[in-house]
Order: sequence, then structure tokens, then C-alpha cells
Amino acid sequence: MGAKYCVEEFVCNNASPSTDDRRFSKHIHDNVHGNIYLDPISLKFVDTEQFQRLRDLKQLGFTYMVYPGAVHSRFEHSLGVYWLASEAINRLKTYQGLELDIDRFDIQTVKLAGLLHDVGHGPFSHLFEREFLPRVSNGMKWSHEEMSLKMIDFVVDEHNIDIDSESLKKVKEMIIASENATSNSFKEKRFLYDIVANGRNGIDVDKFDYIVRDSRACGLGCNFQFQRVLETMRVIEDEICYRAKEYLTIHKLFAARADLHRTVYTHAKVKAIDLMFVDAMIKANDVLHISSYIDEPAQYWKLDDTIIKAIETSSSQDLKESRDLVLRIRRRDLYQFCNEFAVPKDKLQCFKNVTPEDIICAQNSSHPTLDKEDIAVINVKIDLTRGRTNPLESISFFKDYESSEKFPIKHDLVSHLLPTSYQDVIVRVYSKKPHLVEAVSSAFENFQVKEYGMKTQVHATPEKKKRKQLRYNSAVGVV
Repeated sequence: MGAKYCVEEFVCNNASPSTDDRRFSKHIHDNVHGNIYLDPISLKFVDTEQFQRLRDLKQLGFTYMVYPGAVHSRFEHSLGVYWLASEAINRLKTYQGLELDIDRFDIQTVKLAGLLHDVGHGPFSHLFEREFLPRVSNGMKWSHEEMSLKMIDFVVDEHNIDIDSESLKKVKEMIIASENATSNSFKEKRFLYDIVANGRNGIDVDKFDYIVRDSRACGLGCNFQFQRVLETMRVIEDEICYRAKEYLTIHKLFAARADLHRTVYTHAKVKAIDLMFVDAMIKANDVLHISSYIDEPAQYWKLDDTIIKAIETSSSQDLKESRDLVLRIRRRDLYQFCNEFAVPKDKLQCFKNVTPEDIICAQNSSHPTLDKEDIAVINVKIDLTRGRTNPLESISFFKDYESSEKFPIKHDLVSHLLPTSYQDVIVRVYSKKPHLVEAVSSAFENFQVKEYGMKTQVHATPEKKKRKQLRYNSAVGVV
């Protein structure tokens, strides 16, 4: 089961204006942050079918098929980001409220941005927008952030939510702040835009929540302490800065994120399932018209993870191929992982994504002839949020709480044990048909030799796997 939410309404009689508001608030217990309090305006958004849809979107898509505990939803995450955004802005107000002129308007918009930042998110984590839509719409660019903006407008109109246009404008700007980091439209209180989606250096409460929440759900440890970062942040020259002695704490934020990408989000079996379900959705698109839902919020909010059940339980002959792929996923008859290699560091700058066609061109004539439909290739990029550059170079620090100056810190002044390379690119190849695993593996090895002059054996070859299976069969008495 996912995290349980106990909802308890506050009822206060003889209320003053402030306590009267609490009659229309809710108290929620979250399994990561403890008690969360939803204010009246936020509750109006939460209690809509469009926001409640987030309960039916698993935060990590198909990851739960490898890590069984990873069944938490976008709903939980959104409440968590709302609460951390509230914590961040209120701490800044406590320490620097008069200096920064933080008012109730600022607090409310930051909290709403945290709450609504994912309201336009697609099904199956990022699979929908990054892998499915580009293949059925000729590479059209579509982002859940932009859909979130449209969904917010739709929810406000549909439910007659009383919120002024200026607040709404600020909320939407904060949600896409990471995409518009260099924009000059943020004329005042630029630091407010660093809280939910930080385009300047990547430190934001969205990451604080999902790193801790995802680690916990998957049963993994997490040595990043976001509480220390929240406690030490200060605004200097309209930018959120951090105490210099917390450099390594902040480094752990980026390292923990990269580790989750490597061990959870891009796990070889998780990606095999992703590849299969993308193929299933593509084959089903002409029948279910999945891609047509992205045009209007009025239709889009009806799209969620139940797509897999719609395919699986349909009796339509037109969906047979898709249904067969879902059945293979259920029975763990997955696309077979063949091998992978990390692109050499000196080749990263000129690296181009490897395609099935590249592997086919390197196949052996002695093996069965491969077709591009027999092979799946994924190019996994794992970094610290800034590609091949160090994100900590974009962060401003201060010496102590009496300081009024900000400055960068070079990593070699902190420790010589910190990494000097900030991105991995891993090429991973799968065979869609079990009997072609050896042929695909051989072609992939030939490609490595041809392209990079090397052949890696990170994982067992098909021959070694066969020998291992035979030894196991012999040990248990299987003929």
C-alpha cells in the first residue's frame, strides 16, 4: 500500500479572523514530513477532480515492478513540495522578513506553486512525455510544466476559484522558473523563484521532497539532509545563498539524485518494462487516441496510469499486439538486456545517441539477420543537473550569518576526493526477442570496437549466462 493520509478538519467556534480560516483548512499526516496543514485557498485546488487525478499517477511509473514499495503517487509528492515551499518561505520571513519585504501575497504564491507544479504531469512518470509523445507526434516538444499552467487556468475557471490574476501569474511563473532562468521578467524578489523550480543552480524543494520520498519508498538509505539546507539559506543580493560550511551537504543533494537515477530510475529491468509499454501504447494509439488527450486540459485530466488496464482488459482485436506486450510484462517475459557500456570521458562532448540502426550495421553475417524492430537502445544520461559542468559552481555561499557578501567556492578548495567529472552516458541495448539475444550482443560488441576501439564486458555474455543456467539446472536436478 502507498502512504496513508489521515485527513482531519479543524473546527473552531467563536473564531477570530485567523482562526476562522482554520475552519476551512485541513490537517494531513504525511509519512515523510509528518503534519501538513493545507490553507483554505490551497484546499480549494486540492478538492478538485483535476488535482485528485494525481492519486492515480505513480510518482516513479513502472519502478514498482522492481522496487515493490515504489507505489507512492504524484499526489503525495505535490503535498510534500507544498509543505516544503511553505517551510522555506516562512523561514526566510522569520530571519529576513523586514529586510526582504516578504508579505502574505509572496507566501501564498510560493505555496501554491509548490502544490500545483505537477498538476499537468503525464502518466507513468516521464515516460509519457519523453518517450511516447515524441514517437507518435514527429518529435513535437511537449512538457508537463506547460500543461500545468493550462491546467491551473482550467481548474480556476471550472471551479470558480476566487484568486486574483496577479497571484495566478506569479504562481505560473514560479512553476516554469527553471526553464526561464535567464529571463528578465523577474523584476523584483527574484529569490522567490528559486524555491520551487530553481533554474539558477538546481537547489529547490521539489528535489528535497522526491529524493527523500523516493529513497524511502524503495527501501534505500539517503544521507542528504534537506533540513540543514533549509536552516542555513539566506538571501543576499536577491539570491538564495548557503552557508559555506554546508558545501558538502549540498553536494550530497546532487550525488543522491544521481545515485537514484543510476540505481532506481534507470534500472535495467525498469527500462526494459518502460520500453515494452511505450511500444504497447504506440500500437494502441490509433485505437485509444492517447496522444489526442494532450490538446485540451478538459480532456487531459482524464489521462492517468489506468491506461495499462484499459489495454489489458480490452477485448478489441485491434489492441491484441498491445495486450500481448502487457501480458509479457505481467509474466516477466521482458525485453532481454544484452549489455551496456559507459561512453569514454574524452568522447562525451561529441557523443551522438546510438540507434538500433547503428547496431544492425555492426552485426555478424554468421548470426540471424537483425531488423531494427528486433532491437531497443537507450542512451542514459546521469549527471548532477548541469550536464558536464559542476552545479556547485553556480551556487553562491556566505561565510556566516553576519556576512553580507556572497561568493562561489571551487570544489578543489573543499576536498580532493570530490568528482572531477559530472556526467555519465551509458548506452544500453536490449533484444526484443529472446532467441536473438546472442546476435544482438555480438553486434553491440562489434559496434563498440568499431566506434571506440574497445569491447566492454560489464555484464555476462549470453554464453556465460547459458553455462550458469546449465550449472544451476544440474545442481537442482533439472534435466
